[in-house]
Amino acid sequence: MRGILLIAAASIISAVAGPAQASCQCACVNGSVKALCSSTIEIPPICAPQVCPIAPPAVTPITPPRIPPIGTNECRMEQVLNPATHRYEFQRVCR
Repeated sequence: MRGILLIAAASIISAVAGPAQASCQCACVNGSVKALCSSTIEIPPICAPQVCPIAPPAVTPITPPRIPPIGTNECRMEQVLNPATHRYEFQRVCR
């Protein structure tokens, strides 16, 4: 009886909770693979090795100073490969 109640409770919780959404992804950053997360509480995934195109030399755009998000020490502009265009674009990356 107790096992049936546990299974029923687990079924209800999983139905209410809905699917989880990952906010981390592996991307080519400055020519190497790194995990990029949108939240500091997410656990970064272990990225599979892959060959990234070499980032072209470029001057980092000037950005106004901003306070880094909670849980990070610093933010800087880095070249991140856009999979849709297959070109590097500057994005703010915080660690």
